[in-house]
Amino acid sequence: MSTPTFAPESKVRRITVIGDDMLVRITGRETGNTVSLFEQRTNPGGGVPMHVHDREDELFQVLSGNVEFTIGGANGTSFVAKPGDNVWGPRRVPHAWKVIGNEQARVLVIATPSGLEDMFEALSKLPPGPPDFAKVAEICGRFGVRFA
Repeated sequence: MSTPTFAPESKVRRITVIGDDMLVRITGRETGNTVSLFEQRTNPGGGVPMHVHDREDELFQVLSGNVEFTIGGANGTSFVAKPGDNVWGPRRVPHAWKVIGNEQARVLVIATPSGLEDMFEALSKLPPGPPDFAKVAEICGRFGVRFA
């Protein structure tokens, strides 16, 4: 059972995940493993290639910038989400996203159930610079995320 939690801005944990600035706002440890909340800040051209989550659903809210999402695999639906837009990414549905335009994107990400924070923490331990994709895929695989 979870208990009410207050997560003040002063307690937000900042990590760098494959070049993106990520603010871990609330974790499963604070919500009885129910939900995690992140703010991801990604520069133009950045994003995540097509992948699938076996364990969690994701809800994205674009706070700033423009993000092109593709949902449903290579032949899926693509659209541009702008500030205020929300995107639901259910588990086991392939999806990808990329920041387009010249502005950094800020995206609020809710994951349910929680657990993605542990994957992001592991990815933040990788050395700076271009990532070793095989290592990224191995880490993500441990958390039920695979690239399609």
